[in-house]
Amino acid sequence: MSNDSSPAPDDEIDLLVIGAGAAGMTAALVGAIEGLRVVLCEKTEMVGGTTSTSAGTVWIPGSNQSRNAGIPDSIEDARTYLSAIIGTAGDNEHRSAYLVTGPTVLDYLQAQTEVKFVPAAAHPDYRTDPGAAYGGRALGAMPFDGRKLGADFARVRPPRPEFLVLGGMMVGKADIPALLAPFGSIKALLHVVRLLGRQAIDRLRYPRGTRLIMGNALVARLLQSLRRRDVPIMFGTSLSGLIVENGKVVGANLAGPLGQRNLRIRKGVVLATGGIAWNSQLRARLFPEAAQKFSLSPQLNTGDGIAAALQAGANLDKDLQSPALWMPSSVMHRRDGTRSVFPHIMLDRGKPGLIAVNGFGRRFVNEADSYHDFVTAMLRSDRGVPAYLVCDRSFIRDFGIGLVHPGMRSLGRFLEAGYLKQGDTVRALAQQIDVDAAALEEAIARHNRFADTGVDEDFGRGSSPLNRFNGDPANLPNPCLRKIGPGPYFAVAVWPADLASSAGLGTDQNGCVLDASKRPIEGLYAVGADAASIFRGTYPGPGTMIGPAMVFGWRAAMHAAGKLAG
Repeated sequence: MSNDSSPAPDDEIDLLVIGAGAAGMTAALVGAIEGLRVVLCEKTEMVGGTTSTSAGTVWIPGSNQSRNAGIPDSIEDARTYLSAIIGTAGDNEHRSAYLVTGPTVLDYLQAQTEVKFVPAAAHPDYRTDPGAAYGGRALGAMPFDGRKLGADFARVRPPRPEFLVLGGMMVGKADIPALLAPFGSIKALLHVVRLLGRQAIDRLRYPRGTRLIMGNALVARLLQSLRRRDVPIMFGTSLSGLIVENGKVVGANLAGPLGQRNLRIRKGVVLATGGIAWNSQLRARLFPEAAQKFSLSPQLNTGDGIAAALQAGANLDKDLQSPALWMPSSVMHRRDGTRSVFPHIMLDRGKPGLIAVNGFGRRFVNEADSYHDFVTAMLRSDRGVPAYLVCDRSFIRDFGIGLVHPGMRSLGRFLEAGYLKQGDTVRALAQQIDVDAAALEEAIARHNRFADTGVDEDFGRGSSPLNRFNGDPANLPNPCLRKIGPGPYFAVAVWPADLASSAGLGTDQNGCVLDASKRPIEGLYAVGADAASIFRGTYPGPGTMIGPAMVFGWRAAMHAAGKLAG
């Protein structure tokens, strides 16, 4: 790994950024480009935070990238869409700043850094309200060759192990069809041969595959850009508190490998520490009791930025539709005492031949809706936590379920661990998961009648672009509905886990942290999940976490550099 220079204890810098996820890395990078003396502090030994385990998508309407790709999108349409979802809640000026600035940020990064995005022609918004888009609004980071980082490759936080195969190979949605049917076509076979050949070569020199995609690609591109700008990164260094003089933040107390130190700043401190995450006090204060147990944030994300800002007089903005963005997640306890938490993003819930039931054995949700909306329905439902995904053996063969990959023949270890429940009949499965047998039988029978007609009369499954996008296009007439056939039957329990907090520090359109009177605290910024969501606890579409994180990271740095008014 490369050595990281850091300022001496009595040095004064321009901009101090705490946290090396997408938000913090963007702020540090832009600050350096604009001529500021910047230091980036990261609590762990790796960059990336939650971004590294994400899809690496940004939701930025009206971009030149989408227009140039022939899938233009309108900022005005996006404004209409957000107004329909959010209503009058929140700061419209704040939201407008995001919409107007987003395309500028993409162009800025493309011109001056290694951070490059490409639009998805098909990646629907999560709701069907007026102004929703089917494609162009979500952009993904271009794949990246991790070998270009040299020793710094080890500094990129790996994806969740549940999404790696063959000793650390990343797999994207576009890779899955070829991997499942490599002999289906010459094109599929060549793709698989290239993937496996690259992975075999990588494993001779690296602990995992160097073909980086999704969030790992974005993080690697940001890291390479920071290195080229010679931005110091202080690893293993956390925030202990802020130094406030006469109402202005003038520095920070840091804890690192050399012990405690104070660092003075001229322009500002940017908080980007990952939001509430594993902070037990904030979780107990803000999250529903049923959703406090699991988080998909890194374990060392403990709300340091929010806690320090609150001590400095900041305002906690918690009046939102939801305090967090949610993901249904299944949990498997391994023999070695560790546990695997698998996020059910879209690989199984949207596919035909599966239903979700609550503790009464009844359906309660459109299973193919977004993960956030799925968990919101869980939290609203009586006995909704845990919920159970129920299917037959043919579904597991075709699509898999959770940690059980498609086509997997032996299910023994999942059954022994209690992760997967099995019953030869529906009644036997109901007994395994402790739900009412008659209710579960009726839920499956009713679902099967809907599969015959192709119309889900209860929840409209398969009726939205998002549903159909995540379904099976070969399954007609509805890509999200097919009969649950003869036994054996299987079930996996899913629990609410937070992807990121929506509640956070109140900020203005430049990322400046506000006090209880809604006045900016001079010298203090918050971006990413440390700042309250501009979408007010809703989840409009893919990339609506990372998009604002990077846009307001850019705005905070530009404001600190004197390039933005306000």
